[in-house]
Amino acid sequence: MSGIYIHIPFCKKACTYCDFHFSTSLKYIDEMTDAICSEIVMKRNRITDQVGTIYFGGGTPSVLPSKHFEKIFHTITSNFSVSSEAEITIEANPDDLNAKKIAELRQLPVNRFSIGIQSFFEEDLLWMNRAHNAAEAESCIKRSQDAGFENLSIDLIYGYPLLTDSKWLRNINKAIEFETPHISAYSLTVEPRTALAGAIKKGRQVPLNDEQSAAQFGILNDKLHEAGFEHYEISNYSKPGKYAVHNTNYWRGVSYLGIGPSAHGFDGLTRYLNVANNAKYLNLIDQGKLAEEIEELSIFDRFNEYIMTSLRTMWGVSLSKIETEFGSLFLTDTLKNMRVFIERQWLINENGHLKLTADGKLFADYIASEFFLTAADHQ
Repeated sequence: MSGIYIHIPFCKKACTYCDFHFSTSLKYIDEMTDAICSEIVMKRNRITDQVGTIYFGGGTPSVLPSKHFEKIFHTITSNFSVSSEAEITIEANPDDLNAKKIAELRQLPVNRFSIGIQSFFEEDLLWMNRAHNAAEAESCIKRSQDAGFENLSIDLIYGYPLLTDSKWLRNINKAIEFETPHISAYSLTVEPRTALAGAIKKGRQVPLNDEQSAAQFGILNDKLHEAGFEHYEISNYSKPGKYAVHNTNYWRGVSYLGIGPSAHGFDGLTRYLNVANNAKYLNLIDQGKLAEEIEELSIFDRFNEYIMTSLRTMWGVSLSKIETEFGSLFLTDTLKNMRVFIERQWLINENGHLKLTADGKLFADYIASEFFLTAADHQ
């Protein structure tokens, strides 16, 4: 089954570390909702099977009024066949999940929240310029659970200067205590053109510490393993069988539709990239034009992407799939490239699947890049 990703490009505030596409002005939220619905209709022929997942990302989708979600859902169900078992996720900020908003969303097909907690400490949230406070970080989880939203995921961040190991341990333990079935945890990275990058460049903020991030990654793995979570992707942990279906489909190469400014879509051979500009997006959709660029993926693009995404998961890279889908030359190169990492004990070959070891997970991107191939490699 295919998926649908919908990008809601609005936020109340700009977090210091964020480089996702968004606007802090909600002035055109009605027009954006109409444009998103128009794009859904314009792309209705790109999905021919059932829709198995719908994911609202951003930005901060939870700033969208419930009536706008209702309009989008109506447009989707009018143009696609949606599975009765579909996973339907909304990314939400704690300050948006008040009792009234949760009750309204409970009346819609939404069955999963991905909540951007990031930290349970007030000083950390202020440092990040988050819109919520520590009290809201806790209350929104309990409030959602009491309303019947049991399929919750919470986001945490580690590796930033304010976060001591003891504070990080308290954040993890707090997340475990709430008994949410899914936790996403990300090492803070400094992205260009963010407030954090600017502060570090001007000396107002100390640079991030790689050793701190690695140590806190280890603490995270140990504590969540003890609590019965599976580390099924570098940044994602879940109780058995409670994986994020939509994101897991990304890593497994399942087709999905991208809707909204900056959204990407993928059909197995082609990637569709929407313009990351609200005004341009609205203008093009208003003219009845798709606001996208089309990128035809070569066999090397598809192989490299398969390596990058699969290596991050607990299922690993399938050697038989490489041979079947890409050919014997790709398999030969993979077998050659894997040797050095197996010797370093960063990779294991488990029943024909290449998987990262605990140490290897610290170097996931580097290891994947060493497997990448180009046309020049096969001349």
